Amino acid sequence: MRVKKLANLLVNYSFQLKKGDKFLIEASDLALPLVKEVYREALKAGANPEVHVTLPGFKEMLLKNGDREQLEYISPIDTAILSDYDALLTIWGDYNTRELTGVDPMNIACHRAVRKDLRMKFFKRIAEGKAKWCGTQFPTHSDAQEAGMSLEEYEDFVYNAGLMHEDNPTEKWKAVSEQQEKICSFLNTKKKIQIVSLDTDLTLCVEGRKWINCDGKENFPDGEVFTTPIRDSVNGSIRFTFPAIYSSREVEDVRLTFENGKVVKASAAKGEDFLLSVLDTDEGARYVGEIAIGTNYGIQRFTKNILFDEKIGGTIHLAVGSGMEETGGTNESSVHWDMICDMREHGKIYADDELIYEKGQFLINF
Repeated sequence: MRVKKLANLLVNYSFQLKKGDKFLIEASDLALPLVKEVYREALKAGANPEVHVTLPGFKEMLLKNGDREQLEYISPIDTAILSDYDALLTIWGDYNTRELTGVDPMNIACHRAVRKDLRMKFFKRIAEGKAKWCGTQFPTHSDAQEAGMSLEEYEDFVYNAGLMHEDNPTEKWKAVSEQQEKICSFLNTKKKIQIVSLDTDLTLCVEGRKWINCDGKENFPDGEVFTTPIRDSVNGSIRFTFPAIYSSREVEDVRLTFENGKVVKASAAKGEDFLLSVLDTDEGARYVGEIAIGTNYGIQRFTKNILFDEKIGGTIHLAVGSGMEETGGTNESSVHWDMICDMREHGKIYADDELIYEKGQFLINF
């Protein structure tokens, strides 16, 4: 029942598919129960759905054994999908969440870098309203294990975070959208943001930037508002509470110091060499592509899955690397690495020197 509810919501709320839309569903074979229901709903909507099933081990094989020419090869299928399709659904849920742990970071960087232009073109299509993308999670044993839960517990966590326990999840998400739009409208009037927490005091300029209401249209479940700061305006330091995970690598106790927008000092208690290698991927990787506030208070625990972790109500997250064109941001990079700071005990946010947020809650009545 919850799978059918989720499929209905994705097709009719997140994508709002219409007759003739070219729609691709990308997932591992573990997610077939959800794939089938989404496919069924897409047909009802009159769209033309297709399925791309990924199998375990093949990406790892390429990244470990491919030469430079193979790592830089871009499939014409991928080009067609990102250039021509109207909608793309990515369903996460694999056999092994740490499949890429043993891969050389330089191979990963090479594979990502050559695809940067294609991804940026796809993001531009999304910003222009010419394409839609959404990513969601199907509960699997490996993801449950990563989160420290049984599969049944993890299923409840995933579906409850998306409000699938409600009689009408779509109406609930419409209400979330309205509430978050008020937050965005408020923040759109502000010029300077200051974030203060444990070992954290960071200022950034957002004047002229647009705050985006993440209400289940591009991630599901959702629950955040974000923007891209002015590139050279970020100054100060930030310490991230939870492990930062990127390409299956876990980096603990990340601390970044910014001067005029750029990371000038970076350290980690574990995985520091990997952190530095990612920051050196390209010029844009040391600048901020996103600053965001998590607003989904139905998510209260860290699960090592960024889809959920960056939405934790009472947290903020910062991403180094590429920004979204829809915010007005211009930073380009093949990297986009979200890192999370818990604000529920010590956190404060000031907007134009006014305290608007404390201990994980907005102080403004929206």
